[in-house]
Amino acid sequence: MNAEDLPPNIVFMFADDLGFGDLSCYGHPYAKTPNLDRLASQGTRFTQFYVTGVTCNPSRTGLMTGLFPARYPKYAADFGFGDHVTITELLKRKGYKTGHFGKWHIGPDDSDGTYGIDDIETLGSSREKSEGRDTMLYSAAIDFIRENKDGPFYVNVWGHATHFPVNTPDALAATFDDVKVERGDFSPTMQQKFEECIQIGGDIDRSMRQYLGDVYQIDLNVGRLLQTLDELSLSDNTIVVFSSDHGPAPVILANKGARKYSDNMLGYAGEFRGGKHTQFEGGTRVPFIVRWPGKVPAGRVDSGSVCSFVDWMPTLAAIAGVSDLPEQLDGEDISDIWQGAERQRSKPLYWRLSSPGATSTMRDGNWKLHLPRQRRGSPELYDLSIDPSESNNVAEANPEVLKRLMRQLRAWNAELPTAYEKAGERDNDE
Repeated sequence: MNAEDLPPNIVFMFADDLGFGDLSCYGHPYAKTPNLDRLASQGTRFTQFYVTGVTCNPSRTGLMTGLFPARYPKYAADFGFGDHVTITELLKRKGYKTGHFGKWHIGPDDSDGTYGIDDIETLGSSREKSEGRDTMLYSAAIDFIRENKDGPFYVNVWGHATHFPVNTPDALAATFDDVKVERGDFSPTMQQKFEECIQIGGDIDRSMRQYLGDVYQIDLNVGRLLQTLDELSLSDNTIVVFSSDHGPAPVILANKGARKYSDNMLGYAGEFRGGKHTQFEGGTRVPFIVRWPGKVPAGRVDSGSVCSFVDWMPTLAAIAGVSDLPEQLDGEDISDIWQGAERQRSKPLYWRLSSPGATSTMRDGNWKLHLPRQRRGSPELYDLSIDPSESNNVAEANPEVLKRLMRQLRAWNAELPTAYEKAGERDNDE
């Protein structure tokens, strides 16, 4: 097969707990992310892109299988995906060489061949303390790309930054020695984090420098990978995606309080309410950048399309020419939207934790509905087109919309398991 006939390579770089507003190109007032900013200028940056879960495993479950994670009666972090096919298996059958480097958290077996992934290295943080913590895993991914440059290949590059704890090497944090936090530079939704940082004895300026240093090392490693693609003349036929698995972590964790380095958890969700562990926009809406020269429009900001990682499998399958998709998929093919089409998605988005009594949330069009927490209180309805920070509950003013969405959300809940199995008590930070 000639090089021009090859399906595109796919590089998927996933940050951990990075907030919607943590990159310069997404509006952070102090972040230095020149490589990601350049990637965005060479591709399309989405501002209404969603994850499938508000902690680490559910987010990964949805993108790997195209199913909402609440459908799994056995928690995938403990038991894997069972008989459900993964995007990596589909691409492997299509002739792709597949690799995974960095964080795993998608089942008990991380040996080569799992989920159709040829090379798996579940690497932790870099051992060299002067480097950013993701340097080692990015180096392994770069080695994989060099070894498989004749393609096609698919590679997950799943980092650890900015997951707790943020403890950035001095040399990286020093890049931001000139940062003095002006709280007015941030949205009202960020002010509680600043208050909690102070409450536990933190220094906002120092903590912000620590966090920005962790984001900066992500950017440096992204730059190394992009440079490798250029050196190997692979950039033109490679889809490069950068995103985060959900919103930023809290400063003080609900049932653990403050921990060492808690004051450094100053991830920013922009104007959005909430963050990790919540189904508000700050927990579910993430940065998403895709570059594919000649296919994905360069320098474009897509602020109208509502997209999700539940669409990852059907979208990549369509691009790669995969036809044997599973019958049940919650996502849809949005490859046309990546390539510049302007249309609304055909399927609503849903979120629920893997617990029968958990709160359910949905988005349909511009409407976002949250059922009452623990079945107490009233439903919350927001029109995201005018209230993206979810500050004005308009349920009473829109009874027909509320009735329709309540019916849809309850019907979806009825499809889900009535009991869930987990291997044991889990860390609620995951």
